[in-house]
Amino acid sequence: MAKQRDAVARFMRDNRLIFNHLGLIDMALTHPSFSQEKNCVGNNQRLEFLGDAVLNMIIAEYLYNHFDEKPEGELTKIRAKVVCEKALLNVANQMRLGDYLLLGRGEEMSGGRKRRSILADAVEAVIGAIYLDQGYEAATRFVLDRLQVHIDDTAQGDYQDYKSRLQELVQGKNKQNVIYQIIKECGPAHAKVFEAGVYYKERLLAAGQGRSKKEAEQNAAEKVLKNHQLLLSLGLEITPKP
Repeated sequence: MAKQRDAVARFMRDNRLIFNHLGLIDMALTHPSFSQEKNCVGNNQRLEFLGDAVLNMIIAEYLYNHFDEKPEGELTKIRAKVVCEKALLNVANQMRLGDYLLLGRGEEMSGGRKRRSILADAVEAVIGAIYLDQGYEAATRFVLDRLQVHIDDTAQGDYQDYKSRLQELVQGKNKQNVIYQIIKECGPAHAKVFEAGVYYKERLLAAGQGRSKKEAEQNAAEKVLKNHQLLLSLGLEITPKP
């Protein structure tokens, strides 16, 4: 199909990527809505599944080799922050990935090219495609070229548990704690996107999205902690970290 070939060619050219098997990168750029609409076989969901595993392995290996002073618990927190949807969205935006995705008409009309979950999943699908096409070393180069600065910054900076920090802050002032509720979830079973709300005294303070309930709750708590006006209105203050 001409549209597919053109999107694949532009994506590789603009991002200086070379594939031995064009069918893999073709698949990585194909959203399920496109394959359903065009009644063609295959989409990027299986590649996204593989790419997620490869990405986690690459990040884990890098952290293990470069931060030998950090215990397992801290490495786990850093990795979770690095592979979160927000970080993958930044990679997608750097690559202008939304411009090249093959979307169904309905998905495109509803803003699919800018949808966070679609872009994050597509990044993982591209990683999976590179891994199958050229191996682990090529996938590692691709990931570190785009995420190494973020990994190092995260490891040196703030990768704390936002839910715990918010709980400590609230309980330091009040007996009543915040609670979390899943507002909605969407997407296929293997790639669901959750939206969680954090509530205080029945008031919705913020909502966050994530590919797990825990990540959605963490993102909601992070939004509250970074909203200084909201914290002041609740009578809460954050002591600056040294």
